[in-house]
Amino acid sequence: QEQLVESGGGLVQAGGSLRLSCLASEHTISTYAMGWFRQAPGKEREFVGAISSSGGRTYYADSVKGRFTISTDNAKNTVYLQMNSLKPDDTAVYYCVANSKSNWDSGYWGQGTQVTVSS
Repeated sequence: QEQLVESGGGLVQAGGSLRLSCLASEHTISTYAMGWFRQAPGKEREFVGAISSSGGRTYYADSVKGRFTISTDNAKNTVYLQMNSLKPDDTAVYYCVANSKSNWDSGYWGQGTQVTVSS
């Protein structure tokens, strides 16, 4: 059973930055594509971005492209989500996911970390 633990969330003013971390079980991030999703109150869960298991390819939702960056550190078994130029609309619980079964819904999910952006 893979384990994913997110951290780094918090309260930040609009225009600020945060870096989320996702600590994974050993070999997880070198085996599976890793993704970040978010869910705001009363809204559907939303794809934020993903990185391939090799780390060579990244994908982003249009809403965060140019502001958010996903990276990995295999030695630390950690995936990062660097979030810059944050907006109040980025307020949500952010989840880290390992795409273990070729679809995100069936993958391994972390418990989430709250990000709140004040205007």
